Amino acid sequence: MTTPEQDKTYVTRPLLPPLEEFIPYLEQIWASKRLTNNGPFHRQLEQALCEYLGVEHISLFVNGTLALVTALQSLRITGEVITTPYSFVATAHALVWNGIKPVFVDVVPDTLNLDPDRIEAAITPHTTAILPVHCYGRPCDMVRIQEIADNYGLKLIYDAAHAFGVRQDGQSVLRHGDLSVLSFHATKVFNTFEGGAIVSQDAKTKRHIDHLKNFGFVDEVTVVASGINGKMSEINAAFGMLQLKGIDEAIQRRRDIDARYRQRLAGAAGIDCLGGGPDDVTNSSYFPIMVRPEFPLSRDALYAKLQDNGIYARRYFFPLISDLPMYRGLPSANGANLPVAKRAAEQVICLPIYPDLAPEQVDFIADLIRR
Repeated sequence: MTTPEQDKTYVTRPLLPPLEEFIPYLEQIWASKRLTNNGPFHRQLEQALCEYLGVEHISLFVNGTLALVTALQSLRITGEVITTPYSFVATAHALVWNGIKPVFVDVVPDTLNLDPDRIEAAITPHTTAILPVHCYGRPCDMVRIQEIADNYGLKLIYDAAHAFGVRQDGQSVLRHGDLSVLSFHATKVFNTFEGGAIVSQDAKTKRHIDHLKNFGFVDEVTVVASGINGKMSEINAAFGMLQLKGIDEAIQRRRDIDARYRQRLAGAAGIDCLGGGPDDVTNSSYFPIMVRPEFPLSRDALYAKLQDNGIYARRYFFPLISDLPMYRGLPSANGANLPVAKRAAEQVICLPIYPDLAPEQVDFIADLIRR
């Protein structure tokens, strides 16, 4: 048996297809002489993702961060935007890069998504939008948040970096809000090595986003906006086409690993497994546990113990965005106003989960925690 001492176990990694399957794609790209600029694989991947995800309009990007920056730019968001402190730093950074002031509000304990009651309480005359995150791929309370956005005339952009393929009530979560932004980074459920996308609700918005991601060009001599270079290359798009072939198998393997962790950790004093529930509301993109005070070790001591045994888990998300130097001076960053998020950041560990994580490795990790 290969244990994590011999084969380092990382928190997440893609299910990589054999190299020989990718070579024909590279040969096609080389023969076409189209390396970027909306080439054949780029167009194929956009169409294939629309069909798989159950959406009508998608724009591919070189990464999820530029997609998020462009999404805000496309809706001309200004002023203040209400968002979560419990996320990857790119969520807040994208606001700052657009000259927008982040306003942090607390999360709910069961999903660690934005608390709708806190959203409404934080709205001011300067608020122009809400930027929630589907944390760990678990859907936000989209009905409540949409009602708030409608009542106050706010734009709604979802950071759906973790939510590839997630559905609720039979419908893709990406169909909610004005825009949804995906990440196709190498650690995600579906990846193109590096990449991202914006899901739009209408063709006009997609055209505008496509102009923005290509310097504002409409044709060779017409520039209609001060855009950036956010285009996905043909190589990344081709890898995405290959990855998409095995995505259902990859997600099912993740779900199996998720279930095995829960079985092996059941009854472990001081360890709570976050999430769970029907398959249609999760893609098992992460496996977060909460290390409660009654556990014999502190969270950081357990984290170090895992590292010592070759298990590369992550304290994800720690520290809170609101605790970082560039944000902690904001009035909304006061930890007293963010008790649920602060407690989660101090207790969370995301255990390794990826499609080819072997059952005996899952058992090794869970048994180490129980011991």
